[in-house]
Amino acid sequence: MNRQAQAVILFLVGVAVLRAGFTDLYLRYVKAGLQPLLLLAGVVLIAAAAATLWYGRRRPRTAGGDEPEPHEGHEGGHVHREPRVSWLLVLPLVALILVAPPALGSYSAMRAGTALQEAPWGYPKLPAGDPLRLELADYAGRAVYDHGRSLGDRHVKLTGFLALDEHGTAYLVRMTLNCCAADAQPVKVGLSGELPPVLRPDTWLEVTGTYTGKQVKDPVNDGVIPFLKATEARPVKAPRDPYDESLNG
Repeated sequence: MNRQAQAVILFLVGVAVLRAGFTDLYLRYVKAGLQPLLLLAGVVLIAAAAATLWYGRRRPRTAGGDEPEPHEGHEGGHVHREPRVSWLLVLPLVALILVAPPALGSYSAMRAGTALQEAPWGYPKLPAGDPLRLELADYAGRAVYDHGRSLGDRHVKLTGFLALDEHGTAYLVRMTLNCCAADAQPVKVGLSGELPPVLRPDTWLEVTGTYTGKQVKDPVNDGVIPFLKATEARPVKAPRDPYDESLNG
């Protein structure tokens, strides 16, 4: 690949990174706190592209105006040029700029074990309010490790996307990140009680309900999955940040 192609690819990668960083698209890939680093990376890539192009223009050119490029197949002074098909390498980058990929959903969630694996030191007292809005991971932790003592019979509201196992059991799920989408893990809460008659995986729901002692083992990693006894469930729009960072501070 010649320097011109290298510069184009670096530039397109930089543009894709900046586009993601300046919009909510970056939340599909990394934690919200990494936005400044993502923007800096985009600027560096575009600067590298400009430097590559500038350096290539400074090199001596042939009489025909073409820049000679060293190549392992160079024999007798003849330069073997790269096939034009190599420019197809830029197509995935253009697609990355133009098309926003979906966040991880039910397919990934049901093939990974629940993220609740270590008990914390304790849970703070819940604020006033009924029903009380909780992060899904907070409810799951209190239900498993605190055995629902801090929840009592209070009504809580949880938001997540719907996933179904092979037996048709419904789960409310949020994916948690340590750094980026590549290390995402699901937190699952089983649903019982009043549920919509039609359950579609990946639908975002706001579920109101109360603590129940029902629990099951996650078949993927034997982690404990608590349940919520639902009294109301309604579809909602997917949140701006589809990932839950509450387990990771």
